[in-house]
Parts: sequence; structure tokens; C-alpha cells
Amino acid sequence: MKIVDRGSGVPVVLVPGIQGRWEWMAPAVDALAGRCHVITFSLADEPSAEWPARGTGFDAYVEQIAQALDALHLQRAVICGVSYGGLVAAAFLRQHPERVAGLALVSAIPPSWAPDARARILMRWPRLLLPVFLLGALRLYREIAVAAGGWRPGVAASVRQGVRALTHFPAPGRMARRAAITGEAALDGLAGVRVPTLVVTGEPGLDRVVPTALTAEYTRIWPHAQAVTLARTGHLGLVTRPDAFAGAVVPFAETCGLAEDLERRVG
Repeated sequence: MKIVDRGSGVPVVLVPGIQGRWEWMAPAVDALAGRCHVITFSLADEPSAEWPARGTGFDAYVEQIAQALDALHLQRAVICGVSYGGLVAAAFLRQHPERVAGLALVSAIPPSWAPDARARILMRWPRLLLPVFLLGALRLYREIAVAAGGWRPGVAASVRQGVRALTHFPAPGRMARRAAITGEAALDGLAGVRVPTLVVTGEPGLDRVVPTALTAEYTRIWPHAQAVTLARTGHLGLVTRPDAFAGAVVPFAETCGLAEDLERRVG
């Protein structure tokens, strides 16, 4: 499997969203790598992931995390899931609690998530309706403009994100399939598995992808979870305000009891 391995310090595994490409999170990877050891990859069914064919269901995404840890000789790490990747991270915790030092869920879909009517239509004809999906992305402009500090810098920021998305273009068919297999996630008894947990959202009025009220479901599953709101952003906070994103995740990761693990590796 092709693994992106950058930085040093507390290990944080960053699991991408439904578009599947780690490159969409590049600003967040850069920000984290300056302060911790960040590990990421594209989702298993992306050709660029170079995933050895050992399954194609939801569990393949879960197994990727274990494979990345094994490849880097890490017994434990903080697992940080973004949007769809949050559900993957939660499923990994359920299956491998001994390998999760802490769990960070960023604008994540919860176990109760199900595609709405619009999503079901796009899932049924993903290629035919690709232009509709792309036009729908325009709804994110307000969030980008607010994060950038106005409509002029917002245009420049939107162009940068658009170039990144087009360069690493998502496959509509794979996105539709990922949405369809969320029911395969093994999450029974999730509330009984407790680790330090951080739930990160943007502002409620700016997240037009996963309503913050849905992500807040994780704070009801785990009442001990810390909740952080990134100001002036919505669903794209890790790319529109990557330093603020890293400023929330890294201090949390540093409290998750990994110092002894790092000392043993150095020793």
C-alpha cells in the first residue's frame, strides 16, 4: 500500500473522506507534519492506493489503517477520520481498540447516517449526474470565502482547491459505492469502547455537507468527548484553515499517552 509518512512526534493517522484521495487534504497534511508524525493514504479502492486485493467492502478501509500501522512498526496511534473517514475511524476503534490511543472525528458522518434523496439519485446514476455534483460544489463557496476573509481572497482560495480537486479527480462510481456500503460498518457496541475522543466541526451555518448536528451524535455516544468548533469555516476546515485544524488535533494527540511508545521506539 502506498503510504504518505511525514513529520515526527506523536503519530496521527489521517483517513480521507468519501472522495478517497489523500491529496484533497494536502494543506492539513502539511500543517500536521510540522507538529507531529502524520500518516495517510488514499482509500483502498483508489488505484493510487496500490492496495493489495484482500477485499473490497467497508472493512478494506478499516484494514488499511492496521496495515499502515504495521508498515511503520507502530502499535498504536491517534486515528483521525475526516467526514466519511470518521466512520472508518470509528469502525477501526470498534475492531482494534488496543491500537487506538485517541480518536479524532472531523466533520464526520455518524453511525446513523443514511444518504438523503439527493444523494440517492446521484448514487444511482453517478456518471450521468457528475455535472450536477460539480455544480453542487458551488454551495461551498461561501464557506471558503468566509475562511479566506472575503469574496476576493475567497475566489483565489476556491481556484486553488478547484485545481487540487481536478488534478486528483474523484471517481463518481467509487464515491457512490462508498456511500452505499456504509451499512457494512461493524459498529455494534461502539459506546462501550472508550478512548480519548475529539469531535471537530466547523460553524453550523457554514457546513453544507455534513450538518454539525449529525457529527455531534458522537458526543452523545461518548459523553466524555471533547468538542471543538473551528471558527470561520464549515466542512472544509482542514483545508481552508489547516493551521487551526492542526492547532486542535495536535494538542489533543499529545495528551493521548503515546509518549512512552515514542520513548521505547527511540530506545
